[in-house]
Formats: sequence, C-alpha cells, structure tokens
Amino acid sequence: MKYQTIEEVAAKWGVTPRQVRDYCTKGRISGVTFDGKAWRIPSNATKPGRKPRSRPQSPSILSILREEMEARMPGGIYHRLQIDFTYSSNHMEGSRLTHEQTRWIFETHTVGEIGADVPVDDIVETANHFRAIDSVITSARAALTERYIKNLHAILKGGTTDSRKPWFAVGNYKRLENSVGGIETAPPSRVHADMVRLLAWYNASGHTFEDILAFHVRFETIHPFQDGNGRIGRLILLKECLKHGITPFIIDEPLRRFYYRGLEGWRKDIRGYLLDTCRTGQDRFSAMLRHYGHTAAADAADKRDSR
Repeated sequence: MKYQTIEEVAAKWGVTPRQVRDYCTKGRISGVTFDGKAWRIPSNATKPGRKPRSRPQSPSILSILREEMEARMPGGIYHRLQIDFTYSSNHMEGSRLTHEQTRWIFETHTVGEIGADVPVDDIVETANHFRAIDSVITSARAALTERYIKNLHAILKGGTTDSRKPWFAVGNYKRLENSVGGIETAPPSRVHADMVRLLAWYNASGHTFEDILAFHVRFETIHPFQDGNGRIGRLILLKECLKHGITPFIIDEPLRRFYYRGLEGWRKDIRGYLLDTCRTGQDRFSAMLRHYGHTAAADAADKRDSR
C-alpha cells in the first residue's frame, strides 16, 4: 500500500491541508493511519462527500478532550484524565511516583521535590505517558494497526534506561521471552503472526465494549513487547473507547485487583468479572464528566453503553 502526506492529498483534492487533517481526525478517510507525528493517507483514498445536514448533537467525549487538550485547559476532564490515568497505569507497573508528584510534573513540567529513591525512568515514563495520551486523543479515529501500536510503545519507552539496552527493542516487538503473572506468553518468533491474527479478528468485529475487552485480554496474553505491555494495552483501551463512542475508564487502585481477577477469569471464559470491573470504571468516568459540567456527553455515552 502506498501512502501520501496531507499536503499531497490536499493538492490532489483541491482543498486545504487543514480540511484534509479534519477528515483524518474525524475518521472520514478509509485506511488512514497515524504514526505519532503525521497522518498517512492511502494513495487510492477518495475525497469524502458532503455530510447531510442533521440536528445538532451532544458533544462526544473525544471532542471535549480534544478541545481541552488543544487549549491546554487546566482543571477540566482532560487535565483529570492525564493525571489519574497516568498515575494509575504507571503505579500498577511499579512506579514510585505518588499521585501528587504525577500531578506536579503534568502541571509544571518540572520534577519538584522528589525523593532520591525514585528512579529516573519513573519520571521519564510519566512524561512519556502524558505524550502517549495526547497521541491517542489526536489519533483516536485512526485504524488500529501494528504500526500504530508500535508507535505508542516508542513514545512510552523512548529515552528510558531500557532504550539504551542493545537487546531491548523500543517501538518493536520483544526479542527475548517474557511472562506475566505466571501465564505463558507468545515467544518472540510468534508475536508478529499472533498480532496479525488478533488485529484481523478485531478490525472485522463489531467493536462493541466486549470486543474491545476481548482484544485487550488477547493482547496482554501475547505480551508482544519486552516491557510496557500493560500500559500500552490500557492506552489502546482508551483509544478504542473514544473512537467508538464508548465511555472510557481508569483502572485505579480500588479496581486493580478486580481488574487482574477479570483478566484471569476471561482467559477461563468467565467474562463477568472484567466486564463488571470496567463498567464500574465507566460509571466513575461518567460521574467525572458530570462533575465538570459535561452532562449531555455523559448521558449520550451512557445511552450507547447500555445497548
């Protein structure tokens, strides 16, 4: 497949680059991908037609997050998502930074008073995770591909101690065997084939909430990267929920053990544990939306979630 840049497509279609970028972010061009820095548009893509006029709709969670992200609005749902999601996801993987220290880094872009026992990588990966969330919000409507997933890993692990190890593949699949919670994961030689099959299944699915969680469990079981699999998997959950109008969720400390129990149960075909845990997270996210005045968006998402 050959790809073109936004500028090349704009010239071909007779529109501005801004219009093409808008088509990409709204998912109106089939097969478009995002590599973390730029949109890649299939050379055979066709120009989207005019949309029929319709009644005004409630803003989506994705549109709210994008608006607040672009404005760097303090104290809103974007601000809360960045801090709570980053702290919780990193903390699950052993980060020693507190919630308050995570908040300080996000708000001030400085380290502040952090104890000497905190590894530098915890700080680097926190800043990287903020960037990864921004990338997910920017490109939520892009196709989920191997390239997309690898780019998220490159963002998360770039500049860390691991990135300087010759055997550690930042932005690429693992080279050495690894495991998670005593569960056998895919050997390095099988990761690419397993990921191709998983993505083919998922991209042909109905993208329901259950489909998204099923992808997550299979992704974590493959464990394609040397490190960072849990955080990448949860970032993909965020992306796909935002893309398909489903309320996202944060696995915080109170939900942590239930989340792990849910992953284990799903592998045994007991899906209720993980579904209930994540739905509890959705309820909490909806409550946050209402707290920040986004009642219409919360109501619209809740209505879709209940289908």
